[in-house]
Amino acid sequence: MAKNKMKTKKAAAKRFQFTGTGKVMYKRCNQSTNTALSRSSRRLKRAQKLDASLEQGDENQAKAMVPYWKKRK
Repeated sequence: MAKNKMKTKKAAAKRFQFTGTGKVMYKRCNQSTNTALSRSSRRLKRAQKLDASLEQGDENQAKAMVPYWKKRK
């Protein structure tokens, strides 16, 4: 009798990356096309290009949606 496996939420798997230390990283939305940022400084726009890590509560939800993340490369 086979055991049931948990399914990976494919949308979450495409959006999140997992670091070796267990953090969940995500890419911010495309900030260069945002009209509000046309008045912002270059330094602010450069800082917003970087990947960001999820907060603890959201991180737990993301890990639940991608149960086999440790096996992925």
